[in-house]
Amino acid sequence: MEPITDELKASSSSLGVNVITFEELEKLGKAAANRPEHIPPKPEDLATICYTSGTTGTPKGVMLTHANVIADGVCMDFFKHSGIAATDSMISFLPLAHMLERIIESVCFCVGAKVGFYRGDIRVLAEDIKELRPTVVPVVPRVLNRLYDKVMSEVNKSTFKKMLFDFAISYKAREMANFNIRNDGFFDNLVFKKIREGFGGRVRLMITGSAPLSTNVLTFVRAAMGCVVVEGYGQTECVAACTVSMEGDSLAGHVGMIIPSARIKLVDVPELNYYAKDNAGEVCVKGHIIFKGYYKNEQQTKETMDNDGWLHTGDIGRWTPEGTLKIVDRKKHIFKLAQGEYVAPEKIENIYVRSKYVAQSFVHGESLKTCLIAVVVPDPEVLVPAMADQGIKGSYEELCRNESVKKIVLDDMLAIGKKAGLFSFEQVRDIYLSSDMFSVENDLLTPTLKSKRANLKSHYLAQLNEMYVKLP
Repeated sequence: MEPITDELKASSSSLGVNVITFEELEKLGKAAANRPEHIPPKPEDLATICYTSGTTGTPKGVMLTHANVIADGVCMDFFKHSGIAATDSMISFLPLAHMLERIIESVCFCVGAKVGFYRGDIRVLAEDIKELRPTVVPVVPRVLNRLYDKVMSEVNKSTFKKMLFDFAISYKAREMANFNIRNDGFFDNLVFKKIREGFGGRVRLMITGSAPLSTNVLTFVRAAMGCVVVEGYGQTECVAACTVSMEGDSLAGHVGMIIPSARIKLVDVPELNYYAKDNAGEVCVKGHIIFKGYYKNEQQTKETMDNDGWLHTGDIGRWTPEGTLKIVDRKKHIFKLAQGEYVAPEKIENIYVRSKYVAQSFVHGESLKTCLIAVVVPDPEVLVPAMADQGIKGSYEELCRNESVKKIVLDDMLAIGKKAGLFSFEQVRDIYLSSDMFSVENDLLTPTLKSKRANLKSHYLAQLNEMYVKLP
């Protein structure tokens, strides 16, 4: 699609390669005399090989059939009041390696809705959203957490603003509890209008997934946006979502009901004291959405999917009294501390990110050590003004090297952890503040924005070792 330079033409022709523009390719197709017969795919035909994020090693190619994709996509038809229609516009800014993004796009294309792709620079995403004014927004918790932190940072500057904001959230929460979703009320115009306009002012359906979203953030987003906000749960191995919350459901802290194309059972995980008889255990999924297997990797396919066709997710879930699923822990990435306690670092990281100071964190532990430590990337938009208010001034990098700042951040994390019910052995004993964000570019995040734990450990090995040396 880019212009072809003389240099490119010369180098390609020397290798026997003919480079043409996309426009020329279209003309060739239009003028073609011999057109191959269109052969529609069969349900069992391979639709895509989507590679998993590779958080623990080599990414695995998930083979998904057309039946898999359709079975997951048609579940959006059950959104009676907010289903995607031809009049909708969707903003696409999540990686296309993300099946959640791809499945929603495919639904848009099926009904004739429009999809606008952001220009590729996350720093000007807000401008792209305002330009498109989307009605459908697939989003990941990381984006919503940053939005919440930014709003709260502004609100907390004034006691009156804080009181008004808290009252508006409470008022909207009561409305939502009665399935009253709107954006034209008194508080919608007085308190939340600027936030809605930041998303173009037309959003009517927001879909979030890929990681748990804290209760306060989800309630804030639902109140501020005044639209249907649903949360889903799933894996690439089951296309995208195998559960999704019901439109209009105001309860937070769960990932919804089982979609019609799937079945779910919870299996005992005795080493973590989770048992199916207590409505808790490893989440196992079966149905038309389950993948065909890993590409050229039969061994790992057998490790993930049992002989009866159940996909073992490695996530620990619990059924709520309402019949929805709550993700409470992680079976994978668990390790045992020296005193014999099992620890799931991802669960702890998802709690610590609720701290207003924390943008990213990597919780680390070893079987020969008795405690946990962490690498924390503070949120610069929150850290710099917050420390200035406490009389600690300096650049973002200087603040990350300041021991007093480290103590303030650590104390806040520990308070958040205690409030969330973490055991004492699950709380970190020391942290290292890094001014460098984990990213895809520095190979610390996967294309789907999940932490590469092995790479993080290697990258911060010196700092991790230094923390353990200092601890008693």
